[in-house]
Amino acid sequence: MFGALRMSFAPRVGLIRNFTTVTRAMQKQAPQLGKAAPKSNAERLRLAKLAEKQRQERTAYKNRTAIYYSAAFGVTFLALSFMAVPLYRAICQRTGWGGIPITDSAAFTPDKLIPVDTNKRIRVQFTCQSSGVLPWKFTPLQREVYVVPGETALAFYRAKNVSNEDIIGMATYSVTPDNVAQYFNKIQCFCFEEQRLAAGEEVDMPVFFFIDPEFAKDPQMRHIDDVVLHYSFFRASYTDGELAAVPVAQMDMKATVAPA
Repeated sequence: MFGALRMSFAPRVGLIRNFTTVTRAMQKQAPQLGKAAPKSNAERLRLAKLAEKQRQERTAYKNRTAIYYSAAFGVTFLALSFMAVPLYRAICQRTGWGGIPITDSAAFTPDKLIPVDTNKRIRVQFTCQSSGVLPWKFTPLQREVYVVPGETALAFYRAKNVSNEDIIGMATYSVTPDNVAQYFNKIQCFCFEEQRLAAGEEVDMPVFFFIDPEFAKDPQMRHIDDVVLHYSFFRASYTDGELAAVPVAQMDMKATVAPA
């Protein structure tokens, strides 16, 4: 009897299972979780491509903006360069800045045209040059004149078209020394205007001028006895309705002097 009881309480080692915290439901889902990893990688790849596309779009936008600003700056600069020529000309003609004589008619008041009583006379010399691409012969008809401040004087330049075609020219001018330009007034001249000469045509162009009487009162003018009026003639053409000289290098300019 006791032997039977001992056998009934003997441990059944073969019936004991290993302990685990994984439920059957979780075991069924495990294969599915393993299959979700590839989808996660694909999602990351898709997001990376989307971020790269957005970065490229931002870069393209910045590049387009830079191009637009550069184009706008270029157009503005070009417009200002065309405006600068007449603006510079107008300022110089009104103020005498840059060695450009004054041609503002407001400066030609009667009190300015009274010769100053002085023994000191100023020698005004005339020089000129013409562009190498302008087939004209351009010369002053007098070498010099002597005037006192407030005295009017008349001089001439001669231009001849030596080609077999009609040509448009345009003259610019300056006064040396530069600081005399503020007192050098031209009543009539042929500068900054269209000068059209037919083939073989020759014309005499007048320059009617005076030196402001204030010249004699300026201490800085005390030792100035010589003034040079210089003209440069260029071939010219119209661009958008504006007369403009054809630029050439200084070495291509031809200087001439008055006949003896």
